[in-house]
Amino acid sequence: MIEKLEPVSGADFAFTDRWGGVSAVPYEELNLGGAVGDDPEAVRTNRARVAEELGLDPALVVWMNQVHGADVAVVDRPWETDRIPAVDAIVTARRGLALAVLTADCTPVLLADPVAGIVAAAHAGRPGLVAGVVPAAVRAMIDLGADPARIAARTGPAVCGRCYEVPAEMRAEVAAVEPAAFAETSWGTPAVDVTAGVHAQLERSGIRDRRASEVCTRESGDHFSYRRDRTTGRLAGYVWLD
Repeated sequence: MIEKLEPVSGADFAFTDRWGGVSAVPYEELNLGGAVGDDPEAVRTNRARVAEELGLDPALVVWMNQVHGADVAVVDRPWETDRIPAVDAIVTARRGLALAVLTADCTPVLLADPVAGIVAAAHAGRPGLVAGVVPAAVRAMIDLGADPARIAARTGPAVCGRCYEVPAEMRAEVAAVEPAAFAETSWGTPAVDVTAGVHAQLERSGIRDRRASEVCTRESGDHFSYRRDRTTGRLAGYVWLD
């Protein structure tokens, strides 16, 4: 199943859940991650199914080799299969090119300035939040001509602050960089709220149009969660311009 959000002046956003694909247990069903141990043919089939439902050409969807860093790549065409770089954000000014981000608890961040014709996708886990991958993606958009006042930001399903338990020292380290990420679990232990931290960074970057999914991946059986299941599939977020 795919949740396609309301477009913003020709910019489209979508997030997947785990259903409607062909992958077998423990990746059932709509695993879109190619580096988690699933059958590569199942992943290709799943990616093609999502693209078809979204009206996209699977060959024009750009994926990343995500490494929990803050590097950003500007793209104008899909990568060669064996040359996908290790980055956690991608930006394009090419219409018709869709950008994709994979997650299974981390926060997927989709950004679009439809007036300038620039979109970006970022993978923001706890390390990426601290490293500043989201502000880096915004800066790359600005360098191409985007205006933060026009950028629409959408974040997808992710583990919530009530469920992302961490050691107290780790919470303190994260909060020292991003105070908005300071959280406590529903059972009263230290936690990190990555999505809250991402939205605080977006706000400081000048982005006013921000919306967040209410889905917690750890709590939702309809979504993949690494913290809950360890061996599992990956969800995807997509952004593109018509």
